[in-house]
Amino acid sequence: MQIIEVGESRKLQKEFLEFPSRLYKGNKYWIRPLDQDIEKIFDHTKNPLFDGGDCVRWLALDESGKTMARVAAFVNPNTANQNDQPTGGMGFFECIDNQEVAFAMFDKCKAWLQERGMEAMDGPVNFGERDNWWGLHIDPHDAEPTWGMFYHQKYYRAFFENYGFQDYFQQYTFLLPIPEVEARKVVRPALFEIANRIYNTPGYEFRHVSKKELPKFAEDFRIIYNKAWAKNMSTGEMTPERAAAIMQTMKPILEEELMWFGYHNDEPIAFFIMIPELNQIIKHINGKLNLIGKIKWLYHTLMKTNKKARGVIFGVIPEYQGRGIESAIALSFSRACWVPNYQYETLELNWIADFNPKMLKVTQMLGAKKYKTYITYRYLFDRNKEFKRCPPI
Repeated sequence: MQIIEVGESRKLQKEFLEFPSRLYKGNKYWIRPLDQDIEKIFDHTKNPLFDGGDCVRWLALDESGKTMARVAAFVNPNTANQNDQPTGGMGFFECIDNQEVAFAMFDKCKAWLQERGMEAMDGPVNFGERDNWWGLHIDPHDAEPTWGMFYHQKYYRAFFENYGFQDYFQQYTFLLPIPEVEARKVVRPALFEIANRIYNTPGYEFRHVSKKELPKFAEDFRIIYNKAWAKNMSTGEMTPERAAAIMQTMKPILEEELMWFGYHNDEPIAFFIMIPELNQIIKHINGKLNLIGKIKWLYHTLMKTNKKARGVIFGVIPEYQGRGIESAIALSFSRACWVPNYQYETLELNWIADFNPKMLKVTQMLGAKKYKTYITYRYLFDRNKEFKRCPPI
Protein backbone atom coordinates (compact mmCIF):
# COMPACT_ATOMS: atom_id res chain seq x y z
CA MET A 1 0.00 0.00 0.00
CA GLN A 2 1.18 3.49 -0.86
CA ILE A 3 -0.24 6.70 0.63
CA ILE A 4 0.32 9.75 -1.56
CA GLU A 5 -0.45 13.40 -1.02
CA VAL A 6 -2.96 14.93 -3.44
CA GLY A 7 -1.28 18.34 -3.40
CA GLU A 8 -1.62 20.45 -6.54
CA SER A 9 -1.87 17.51 -8.95
CA ARG A 10 -4.97 17.92 -11.13
CA LYS A 11 -5.00 14.17 -11.75
CA LEU A 12 -5.00 13.34 -8.04
CA GLN A 13 -7.54 16.06 -7.23
CA LYS A 14 -9.85 14.50 -9.81
CA GLU A 15 -9.28 11.04 -8.32
CA PHE A 16 -10.13 12.39 -4.87
CA LEU A 17 -13.52 13.41 -6.31
CA GLU A 18 -14.11 10.32 -8.45
CA PHE A 19 -13.20 7.56 -5.99
CA PRO A 20 -16.51 7.66 -4.02
CA SER A 21 -18.48 7.16 -7.26
CA ARG A 22 -16.88 3.76 -7.66
CA LEU A 23 -17.10 2.93 -3.97
CA TYR A 24 -20.86 3.58 -3.83
CA LYS A 25 -21.72 2.30 -7.29
CA GLY A 26 -25.17 0.70 -7.22
CA ASN A 27 -26.18 2.31 -3.92
CA LYS A 28 -29.38 4.20 -4.71
CA TYR A 29 -29.24 6.29 -1.54
CA TRP A 30 -25.79 7.79 -2.05
CA ILE A 31 -25.80 11.17 -3.78
CA ARG A 32 -22.62 12.48 -5.32
CA PRO A 33 -21.88 15.99 -4.06
CA LEU A 34 -21.15 18.73 -6.55
CA ASP A 35 -17.45 18.65 -7.36
CA GLN A 36 -17.28 22.41 -6.88
CA ASP A 37 -18.72 22.14 -3.34
CA ILE A 38 -15.90 19.81 -2.33
CA GLU A 39 -13.07 21.51 -4.18
CA LYS A 40 -13.75 24.97 -2.79
CA ILE A 41 -12.96 23.62 0.69
CA PHE A 42 -9.42 22.80 -0.44
CA ASP A 43 -8.93 25.97 -2.49
CA HIS A 44 -6.64 28.49 -0.81
CA THR A 45 -8.37 31.33 -2.64
CA LYS A 46 -11.88 30.35 -1.53
CA ASN A 47 -11.51 28.97 1.99
CA PRO A 48 -10.50 31.72 4.46
CA LEU A 49 -9.38 29.12 7.02
CA PHE A 50 -6.13 28.72 5.10
CA ASP A 51 -5.25 32.11 6.58
CA GLY A 52 -3.69 30.78 9.76
CA GLY A 53 -4.83 27.19 9.21
CA ASP A 54 -3.53 24.23 7.23
CA CYS A 55 -4.93 21.27 5.31
CA VAL A 56 -3.71 18.22 3.43
CA ARG A 57 -5.31 15.40 1.41
CA TRP A 58 -4.13 11.85 0.77
CA LEU A 59 -5.05 8.85 -1.34
CA ALA A 60 -4.18 5.24 -0.47
CA LEU A 61 -3.23 3.11 -3.50
CA ASP A 62 -2.77 -0.63 -3.83
CA GLU A 63 0.15 -2.29 -5.65
CA SER A 64 -1.58 -1.81 -9.00
CA GLY A 65 -2.19 1.90 -8.37
CA LYS A 66 -5.90 1.50 -7.67
CA THR A 67 -7.37 3.83 -5.05
CA MET A 68 -8.43 2.14 -1.81
CA ALA A 69 -9.14 5.19 0.39
CA ARG A 70 -9.04 8.96 0.67
CA VAL A 71 -8.87 11.33 3.63
CA ALA A 72 -8.08 14.92 4.58
CA ALA A 73 -6.58 16.39 7.76
CA PHE A 74 -6.69 19.99 8.85
CA VAL A 75 -5.97 22.53 11.54
CA ASN A 76 -8.77 25.08 11.87
CA PRO A 77 -7.26 28.26 13.36
CA ASN A 78 -10.62 29.28 14.83
CA THR A 79 -11.20 26.10 16.82
CA ALA A 80 -7.86 24.34 17.36
CA ASN A 81 -7.24 25.88 20.77
CA GLN A 82 -10.81 26.04 22.10
CA ASN A 83 -10.65 22.64 23.79
CA ASP A 84 -8.94 21.05 26.79
CA GLN A 85 -6.16 20.20 24.36
CA PRO A 86 -5.20 21.52 20.89
CA THR A 87 -7.52 19.65 18.54
CA GLY A 88 -7.34 19.23 14.79
CA GLY A 89 -9.68 17.51 12.40
CA MET A 90 -9.90 14.77 9.81
CA GLY A 91 -12.63 14.18 7.30
CA PHE A 92 -13.74 13.45 3.74
CA PHE A 93 -12.87 9.86 4.61
CA GLU A 94 -13.88 7.12 2.18
CA CYS A 95 -12.45 3.60 2.21
CA ILE A 96 -12.88 0.08 0.93
CA ASP A 97 -13.96 -2.51 3.50
CA ASN A 98 -10.46 -3.03 4.88
CA GLN A 99 -9.62 -2.00 8.45
CA GLU A 100 -5.87 -2.09 7.85
CA VAL A 101 -6.23 0.54 5.12
CA ALA A 102 -8.53 2.66 7.26
CA PHE A 103 -6.14 2.56 10.22
CA ALA A 104 -3.23 3.57 7.98
CA MET A 105 -5.17 6.66 6.90
CA PHE A 106 -6.06 7.50 10.51
CA ASP A 107 -2.39 7.10 11.46
CA LYS A 108 -1.41 9.46 8.66
CA CYS A 109 -3.82 12.11 9.94
CA LYS A 110 -2.63 11.65 13.53
CA ALA A 111 1.05 12.01 12.65
CA TRP A 112 0.46 15.10 10.51
CA LEU A 113 -1.58 16.76 13.26
CA GLN A 114 0.97 15.91 15.93
CA GLU A 115 3.65 17.61 13.85
CA ARG A 116 1.53 20.76 14.07
CA GLY A 117 1.14 20.65 17.84
CA MET A 118 -2.27 19.00 18.01
CA GLU A 119 -3.08 16.58 20.83
CA ALA A 120 -6.41 15.24 19.51
CA MET A 121 -8.43 14.98 16.32
CA ASP A 122 -12.14 15.18 15.65
CA GLY A 123 -13.66 13.31 12.77
CA PRO A 124 -15.07 12.96 10.34
CA VAL A 125 -15.47 16.74 10.19
CA ASN A 126 -15.06 19.64 7.79
CA PHE A 127 -12.33 22.20 7.21
CA GLY A 128 -15.05 24.79 7.69
CA GLU A 129 -18.28 25.39 9.56
CA ARG A 130 -20.13 22.65 11.41
CA ASP A 131 -23.25 22.95 9.26
CA ASN A 132 -21.66 21.00 6.37
CA TRP A 133 -19.77 17.71 5.95
CA TRP A 134 -19.81 17.01 9.67
CA GLY A 135 -20.16 13.70 11.49
CA LEU A 136 -20.32 10.04 10.52
CA HIS A 137 -23.70 8.99 9.14
CA ILE A 138 -24.63 5.82 11.03
CA ASP A 139 -28.41 5.43 10.67
CA PRO A 140 -30.55 4.78 8.67
CA HIS A 141 -28.79 3.67 5.52
CA ASP A 142 -31.94 3.72 3.40
CA ALA A 143 -32.07 7.53 3.54
CA GLU A 144 -30.58 10.05 1.15
CA PRO A 145 -28.22 12.68 2.58
CA THR A 146 -29.15 16.34 2.61
CA TRP A 147 -27.12 18.87 0.65
CA GLY A 148 -23.77 19.43 2.32
CA MET A 149 -23.81 16.17 4.27
CA PHE A 150 -22.25 12.80 3.48
CA TYR A 151 -23.77 9.37 3.24
CA HIS A 152 -21.36 6.78 4.69
CA GLN A 153 -20.76 3.06 4.40
CA LYS A 154 -22.10 0.98 7.32
CA TYR A 155 -18.68 -0.48 8.09
CA TYR A 156 -17.07 2.91 8.76
CA ARG A 157 -18.41 3.01 12.33
CA ALA A 158 -16.40 -0.05 13.29
CA PHE A 159 -13.27 1.48 11.74
CA PHE A 160 -13.55 4.61 13.89
CA GLU A 161 -14.46 2.87 17.13
CA ASN A 162 -11.95 0.03 16.78
CA TYR A 163 -9.20 2.59 16.19
CA GLY A 164 -10.12 4.33 19.43
CA PHE A 165 -12.26 7.27 18.39
CA GLN A 166 -14.92 8.07 21.01
CA ASP A 167 -18.40 9.56 20.70
CA TYR A 168 -17.88 13.30 21.30
CA PHE A 169 -21.47 14.17 20.39
CA GLN A 170 -24.30 12.94 18.23
CA GLN A 171 -26.34 15.04 15.88
CA TYR A 172 -29.68 14.32 14.29
CA THR A 173 -31.98 15.33 11.50
CA PHE A 174 -35.72 15.50 12.05
CA LEU A 175 -38.61 15.27 9.61
CA LEU A 176 -41.73 17.42 9.65
CA PRO A 177 -44.72 17.35 7.28
CA ILE A 178 -45.45 20.78 5.80
CA PRO A 179 -49.09 20.59 4.52
CA GLU A 180 -51.56 21.86 7.14
CA VAL A 181 -53.61 18.69 7.53
CA GLU A 182 -50.55 16.52 8.22
CA ALA A 183 -48.80 19.17 10.30
CA ARG A 184 -51.72 19.67 12.67
CA LYS A 185 -51.68 15.94 13.41
CA VAL A 186 -48.15 16.08 14.85
CA VAL A 187 -47.66 19.60 16.23
CA ARG A 188 -48.47 19.79 19.93
CA PRO A 189 -51.53 21.98 20.61
CA ALA A 190 -49.57 23.93 23.21
CA LEU A 191 -47.39 25.34 20.42
CA PHE A 192 -50.35 27.16 18.89
CA GLU A 193 -51.33 28.58 22.28
CA ILE A 194 -47.80 29.79 22.97
CA ALA A 195 -47.39 31.28 19.51
CA ASN A 196 -50.72 33.13 19.68
CA ARG A 197 -49.76 34.60 23.04
CA ILE A 198 -46.61 36.04 21.45
CA TYR A 199 -48.53 37.34 18.43
CA ASN A 200 -50.91 39.18 20.77
CA THR A 201 -48.09 40.79 22.74
CA PRO A 202 -47.22 44.29 21.45
CA GLY A 203 -43.75 44.73 20.00
CA TYR A 204 -43.27 41.31 18.40
CA GLU A 205 -43.11 40.84 14.64
CA PHE A 206 -42.18 37.89 12.42
CA ARG A 207 -41.48 38.21 8.72
CA HIS A 208 -39.70 36.39 5.93
CA VAL A 209 -36.80 37.89 4.03
CA SER A 210 -37.06 40.05 0.95
CA LYS A 211 -34.39 39.77 -1.72
CA LYS A 212 -34.64 43.52 -2.14
CA GLU A 213 -33.45 43.98 1.44
CA LEU A 214 -30.73 41.34 1.68
CA PRO A 215 -28.11 43.69 3.21
CA LYS A 216 -30.49 44.43 6.10
CA PHE A 217 -31.26 40.76 6.69
CA ALA A 218 -27.57 39.88 6.45
CA GLU A 219 -26.86 42.29 9.30
CA ASP A 220 -29.82 40.97 11.31
CA PHE A 221 -28.52 37.45 10.78
CA ARG A 222 -25.08 38.49 12.02
CA ILE A 223 -26.47 40.10 15.17
CA ILE A 224 -28.57 37.06 16.09
CA TYR A 225 -25.86 34.56 15.20
CA ASN A 226 -23.26 36.28 17.33
CA LYS A 227 -25.57 36.36 20.34
CA ALA A 228 -27.17 32.92 19.94
CA TRP A 229 -24.63 30.71 18.20
CA ALA A 230 -21.08 32.06 17.98
CA LYS A 231 -19.86 30.60 21.28
CA ASN A 232 -21.73 27.32 20.80
CA MET A 233 -20.29 26.77 17.32
CA SER A 234 -16.76 27.58 18.53
CA THR A 235 -16.11 29.63 15.40
CA GLY A 236 -15.82 33.11 16.84
CA GLU A 237 -18.05 36.06 16.05
CA MET A 238 -19.29 36.61 12.52
CA THR A 239 -18.14 39.76 10.77
CA PRO A 240 -20.42 41.98 8.63
CA GLU A 241 -18.40 40.95 5.58
CA ARG A 242 -18.89 37.25 6.30
CA ALA A 243 -22.63 37.69 6.88
CA ALA A 244 -23.01 39.61 3.62
CA ALA A 245 -21.05 36.94 1.76
CA ILE A 246 -23.27 34.18 3.16
CA MET A 247 -26.41 35.97 2.01
CA GLN A 248 -24.97 36.58 -1.45
CA THR A 249 -23.97 32.91 -1.71
CA MET A 250 -27.48 31.84 -0.75
CA LYS A 251 -29.22 34.35 -3.03
CA PRO A 252 -29.46 32.06 -6.11
CA ILE A 253 -31.26 29.37 -4.08
CA LEU A 254 -33.04 31.60 -1.58
CA GLU A 255 -36.82 31.41 -1.46
CA GLU A 256 -38.25 34.26 0.56
CA GLU A 257 -40.94 32.33 2.42
CA LEU A 258 -38.35 29.81 3.67
CA MET A 259 -36.23 32.30 5.61
CA TRP A 260 -37.81 33.91 8.70
CA PHE A 261 -36.74 36.53 11.24
CA GLY A 262 -38.26 37.58 14.55
CA TYR A 263 -38.12 41.08 16.00
CA HIS A 264 -39.03 42.78 19.26
CA ASN A 265 -39.44 46.54 19.05
CA ASP A 266 -37.64 46.31 15.68
CA GLU A 267 -34.57 44.62 17.22
CA PRO A 268 -33.65 41.25 15.64
CA ILE A 269 -34.08 38.42 18.16
CA ALA A 270 -34.53 35.17 16.20
CA PHE A 271 -34.11 33.47 12.86
CA PHE A 272 -35.37 30.27 11.23
CA ILE A 273 -33.31 29.70 8.09
CA MET A 274 -34.50 27.17 5.53
CA ILE A 275 -33.60 26.51 1.91
CA PRO A 276 -34.78 24.08 -0.76
CA GLU A 277 -33.22 20.64 -0.21
CA LEU A 278 -30.84 20.88 -3.17
CA ASN A 279 -29.77 17.23 -3.14
CA GLN A 280 -33.16 16.45 -4.63
CA ILE A 281 -31.84 18.20 -7.74
CA ILE A 282 -28.13 17.44 -7.36
CA LYS A 283 -28.80 13.68 -7.43
CA HIS A 284 -29.68 14.03 -11.12
CA ILE A 285 -26.41 15.80 -12.02
CA ASN A 286 -23.62 13.36 -11.00
CA GLY A 287 -21.46 16.06 -9.44
CA LYS A 288 -20.96 18.08 -12.61
CA LEU A 289 -22.48 21.55 -12.88
CA ASN A 290 -21.43 21.83 -16.52
CA LEU A 291 -23.77 22.79 -19.37
CA ILE A 292 -25.71 19.52 -19.18
CA GLY A 293 -25.82 19.77 -15.39
CA LYS A 294 -27.15 23.32 -15.57
CA ILE A 295 -29.85 22.29 -18.05
CA LYS A 296 -30.94 19.47 -15.72
CA TRP A 297 -30.90 21.88 -12.78
CA LEU A 298 -33.09 24.34 -14.68
CA TYR A 299 -35.49 21.59 -15.71
CA HIS A 300 -36.03 20.30 -12.18
CA THR A 301 -36.36 23.85 -10.86
CA LEU A 302 -38.97 24.85 -13.42
CA MET A 303 -40.87 21.58 -13.04
CA LYS A 304 -40.73 21.91 -9.23
CA THR A 305 -39.77 18.27 -8.80
CA ASN A 306 -38.17 18.98 -5.41
CA LYS A 307 -40.73 18.47 -2.64
CA LYS A 308 -38.38 18.80 0.33
CA ALA A 309 -37.05 21.86 2.19
CA ARG A 310 -34.10 21.83 4.56
CA GLY A 311 -33.82 23.59 7.89
CA VAL A 312 -30.33 25.07 8.08
CA ILE A 313 -30.16 26.94 11.39
CA PHE A 314 -32.57 28.05 14.11
CA GLY A 315 -31.58 30.60 16.72
CA VAL A 316 -33.05 32.80 19.45
CA ILE A 317 -30.84 35.24 21.37
CA PRO A 318 -30.39 34.17 25.02
CA GLU A 319 -32.52 36.83 26.69
CA TYR A 320 -35.55 35.79 24.61
CA GLN A 321 -35.16 32.04 24.95
CA GLY A 322 -37.92 30.25 26.84
CA ARG A 323 -40.52 32.91 26.06
CA GLY A 324 -42.17 31.08 23.18
CA ILE A 325 -40.31 32.82 20.36
CA GLU A 326 -39.35 29.42 18.94
CA SER A 327 -43.01 28.45 18.63
CA ALA A 328 -44.02 31.80 17.17
CA ILE A 329 -41.43 31.89 14.40
CA ALA A 330 -42.03 28.24 13.44
CA LEU A 331 -45.79 28.77 13.25
CA SER A 332 -45.27 31.94 11.20
CA PHE A 333 -43.62 29.82 8.53
CA SER A 334 -46.34 27.19 8.79
CA ARG A 335 -49.15 29.68 8.31
CA ALA A 336 -47.42 31.14 5.25
CA CYS A 337 -47.05 27.75 3.55
CA TRP A 338 -50.51 26.39 4.38
CA VAL A 339 -51.81 27.32 0.97
CA PRO A 340 -53.09 25.16 -1.91
CA ASN A 341 -50.44 23.50 -4.09
CA TYR A 342 -47.48 24.63 -2.00
CA GLN A 343 -44.37 23.08 -3.55
CA TYR A 344 -42.71 21.63 -0.45
CA GLU A 345 -44.25 18.71 1.39
CA THR A 346 -41.49 17.82 3.86
CA LEU A 347 -39.06 19.78 6.01
CA GLU A 348 -35.86 18.12 7.19
CA LEU A 349 -34.31 19.91 10.15
CA ASN A 350 -30.69 19.23 9.35
CA TRP A 351 -28.39 19.62 12.35
CA ILE A 352 -29.50 19.31 15.96
CA ALA A 353 -26.98 17.92 18.43
CA ASP A 354 -27.44 16.06 21.68
CA PHE A 355 -25.56 18.85 23.46
CA ASN A 356 -28.46 21.21 22.66
CA PRO A 357 -31.40 20.05 24.85
CA LYS A 358 -33.31 23.30 24.29
CA MET A 359 -33.47 22.75 20.55
CA LEU A 360 -34.35 19.09 21.01
CA LYS A 361 -37.30 20.24 23.12
CA VAL A 362 -38.43 22.57 20.32
CA THR A 363 -38.43 19.66 17.87
CA GLN A 364 -40.66 17.73 20.27
CA MET A 365 -43.10 20.64 20.40
CA LEU A 366 -43.15 20.72 16.60
CA GLY A 367 -43.87 17.00 16.50
CA ALA A 368 -40.75 16.33 14.44
CA LYS A 369 -39.69 12.72 13.95
CA LYS A 370 -36.03 11.79 14.43
CA TYR A 371 -34.75 10.66 11.06
CA LYS A 372 -30.95 10.40 10.71
CA THR A 373 -28.13 10.06 13.22
CA TYR A 374 -24.52 11.17 12.90
CA ILE A 375 -21.63 10.78 15.34
CA THR A 376 -18.82 13.29 15.68
CA TYR A 377 -15.87 11.40 17.14
CA ARG A 378 -12.83 12.60 19.07
CA TYR A 379 -9.52 10.75 19.37
CA LEU A 380 -7.11 11.78 22.14
CA PHE A 381 -3.48 11.14 21.22
CA ASP A 382 -2.61 10.64 24.90
CA ARG A 383 -4.54 7.42 25.52
CA ASN A 384 -4.28 7.90 29.30
CA LYS A 385 -6.00 11.28 29.26
CA GLU A 386 -9.59 11.46 30.46
CA PHE A 387 -12.10 11.68 27.61
CA LYS A 388 -14.91 14.21 27.97
CA ARG A 389 -17.99 14.45 25.78
CA CYS A 390 -19.09 17.82 24.42
CA PRO A 391 -20.76 19.72 27.30
CA PRO A 392 -24.45 20.69 26.96
CA ILE A 393 -25.37 24.29 26.18
